[in-house]
Amino acid sequence: MAKVAAIVLAAGKGTRMKSELVKVMHPLSGMPMISWPVNVAREAGAAVITLVVGHQSEKVREFFADQGDIVFASQEEQLGTGHAVACCSEALSGFTGTILILCGDVPLITPETLQTFLDYHQRQLAAVTVLTTCMDNPYGYGRVIKDAAGHVTEIVEEKDASAEQRQINEINSGIYCVDAGFLFTAVADLKNDNAQKEYYLTDIIKTAVAERRTCCAFPIADPMEVMGVNDRVQLAEAGRIIRVRINKALMVQAQPSSIPRQLT
Repeated sequence: MAKVAAIVLAAGKGTRMKSELVKVMHPLSGMPMISWPVNVAREAGAAVITLVVGHQSEKVREFFADQGDIVFASQEEQLGTGHAVACCSEALSGFTGTILILCGDVPLITPETLQTFLDYHQRQLAAVTVLTTCMDNPYGYGRVIKDAAGHVTEIVEEKDASAEQRQINEINSGIYCVDAGFLFTAVADLKNDNAQKEYYLTDIIKTAVAERRTCCAFPIADPMEVMGVNDRVQLAEAGRIIRVRINKALMVQAQPSSIPRQLT
């Protein structure tokens, strides 16, 4: 397997949490929520993990201060996911290999899924691979557009989608594998001509297609693995799912790889 680095997007405030505490630092089964994707990235083989911080960055930096594989990138203004990744260009300067992009508020992805995802991306020699899933009600998610061969040609955000595109139920999870050499050149050229006036990371797919590079989708069966936590209701649900996983693993006397050592 080629070298792997990870980017974890964690700069947003999370106003729907109705809390003074930044969203990614809310406790989830004994640890800050952001610890879960960070630990899973490690178990999937990431040698260095860049955390994109913004709101209450000092809290995130303090928690990870003694962890040698963590570096930080500051996103002072939240101008979209593409802008967040562009902020990592200095931190990951000179890295060659695969960059795994995760979200600090998507804590239920497992290392087994990420390892399979990375392997698929590298076997396909893809520039970009998107982790996807199908939902009965995909409202609010970006839709995955494919060509006749099954390659991804575009991801369209809900607010920018046509009525026909909104009927598609395969959605973008916000988790990607991207070739490092392609990534930072692509994000540097992003435009914000969309309904949100943001720099969408998903637009790198248009760049890749224009350059005749391969873009793949990697669908997973369980949508709960990519559930985003946006409010306290979803935080409680994520905690319930983690407890079920821990209990199941303990009952079969297995050491679950997705449970951080602090909890076992």
